[in-house]
Amino acid sequence: MRLPIHTSAFALGLACASFVMAPVGSASAQSKPAPAAPATPAEDAPLKQIALTDKMIENALAANAEIGPILEKIPDDAQPDPKVLAQIDAIAKKHGFAGYAEYNDVTDNINLVTSGFDPETKTYIGQEAVLKKQIAQVQADKTMPAKDKKEALSELNDALKSITPIQFPGNIELVAKYIDKLLAAMPQDTQ
Repeated sequence: MRLPIHTSAFALGLACASFVMAPVGSASAQSKPAPAAPATPAEDAPLKQIALTDKMIENALAANAEIGPILEKIPDDAQPDPKVLAQIDAIAKKHGFAGYAEYNDVTDNINLVTSGFDPETKTYIGQEAVLKKQIAQVQADKTMPAKDKKEALSELNDALKSITPIQFPGNIELVAKYIDKLLAAMPQDTQ
């Protein structure tokens, strides 16, 4: 089970207890992953890409407001209480999803698209361009300790090698309509 939209996704990571995004923000956000709910076997599976709709994005934003704070409280490597999982699933259903799994699929797809948005211009430039921009920022950062810089550059270069092409180009235009709301839903440390 992953967090919805904020650090490994709504930006490379908007992927993340509020929205999990792939970090489209500062390069230092890339090296500080968002807390995540425990891994499940489905997490190792490739992203199931879907054609997004306005309703899906609106429902994800509404559900995220309730689900995000719950997921933030779950320690990184802890197994969540079954009651908490049932609560999360019920919230997803309340917001029009079949359950948390469907909500997670939608937020993963939103994250995939937002990972290609330039955070300053709020325009889609693609994941590769965003990552290259982040790499340049890290390389230019004179205040970052060498060890942290090396780790951040390694993570960014690894991400650059594993870019997922977007199968539904219409998702880009749709996410662009909501980009301000989606960025606002991100935790401040990932913007």
